[in-house]
Amino acid sequence: MPDDMSKTSYFVHPTSIIDENCRIGAGTKIWHFSHILKNTEIGEHCILGQNVSVGPDVRIGDRCKIQNNISIYRGVTLENGVFCGPGCVFTNVYNPRAFVERKDEFLETLVKTGASIGANATIVCGNTIGTYAFIGAGAVIKKNVPDYAIMAGVPTRQIGWACQCGDKLNIINNHAACKRCGNEYQLNHNSLIPVKEILDV
Repeated sequence: MPDDMSKTSYFVHPTSIIDENCRIGAGTKIWHFSHILKNTEIGEHCILGQNVSVGPDVRIGDRCKIQNNISIYRGVTLENGVFCGPGCVFTNVYNPRAFVERKDEFLETLVKTGASIGANATIVCGNTIGTYAFIGAGAVIKKNVPDYAIMAGVPTRQIGWACQCGDKLNIINNHAACKRCGNEYQLNHNSLIPVKEILDV
């Protein structure tokens, strides 16, 4: 149990287990049959669904939503505001064998602020998913994903650009204005640069 388990600043369902030396931020909710392994930090106002396993030694930022049936292993880091759809998969060894010990070969995976990962997508270890990127359901990520990129398919390819709010942008003359929220962007050498962002994540 974490040192501050007696506090009521976060919620843990009675069927879930919290190992030693874990830190859980205020307002976070951990639902049925989940397991937070030792030395894991989870930020404020996160939601972890049913049958979620996190850790050991994992860092999760504030306001993340981790849906049902997800394991987040050592080597994976989620920044603030990350969405993980049901059943999405993270790995931490590129070439695993059941009979070969490779714990010293874990590759780091970083999911940056505001990114969304669709249901049943697979994130192969050793890659970075950029800020506010959008990974489609069932996609397989085997390379770094640019900020704001929309990725889909197997093999994955970029099919567009996402606004900070999640809507697909219509790029005209290297400029886009989101019809939903009013954010504006400039496309420069295949990088989407925010001109104005009005949301706060």
